Amino acid sequence: MKAKYKRILLKISGEAFSGKLSHGIDTSICAHLAKQIKEITKLGTEIALVAGGGNIFRGVPKSKEFKMERTVADYMGMIATVINGLALQNALENENIRSRVMTAISMDKVAEPYIRRRAIRHLEKKRVVIFVAGTGNPYFTTDTAAALRSVEVGADALFKATKVDGVYSQDPFKNKKAKLFKTLKYIDVIKKELKIMDPTAITLCMENKLPITVFNFTKEGNLKKAVSGKRIGTLIS
Repeated sequence: MKAKYKRILLKISGEAFSGKLSHGIDTSICAHLAKQIKEITKLGTEIALVAGGGNIFRGVPKSKEFKMERTVADYMGMIATVINGLALQNALENENIRSRVMTAISMDKVAEPYIRRRAIRHLEKKRVVIFVAGTGNPYFTTDTAAALRSVEVGADALFKATKVDGVYSQDPFKNKKAKLFKTLKYIDVIKKELKIMDPTAITLCMENKLPITVFNFTKEGNLKKAVSGKRIGTLIS
């Protein structure tokens, strides 16, 4: 099996890290991700990741629930992504995969500061780069961070790992009759108000013609199939 892409960015939602837990980090999920990523590195593909933080703290809901200032809540959410990134780095190291955690918020005791040229150099050296702390700014989601980092480091495609088989017309857990889309145009995602990624992220990908594949990462081998060009999940282009 050959890789279709030289360099990809994989977006992992915070909820994915929780696995079957109600919150927190399921270490078996980190181990599962690390093994899938190892398969991709063997194909020669350079891989960057963006970690979400919703399994620990979600900024927008919490800011409404606790009457917390949105900016404060968003920064707390960014810090949550750092925790997930470090957990994933540990899992990668257990698989003997060289990696670097790069943060948009300065915290030099635990991660490197995000510098675009340095990130690209790490990728060229076949290190897995984990981007954390979103864009470093409140009011921007980690989906937007994933789109931004993809464009900045010159990724050929953006992959979004989820717990379902792709993009559905409605939540498949709530409506069993929800339709699975095999392909979508960027503008359709916005017009149909599909919640798979926020409009800012979709627009950024559309302007830079960056294809997005949304797939179920829990199924063994799906990431490898997707990177090899096989039709997995939903392709947004």
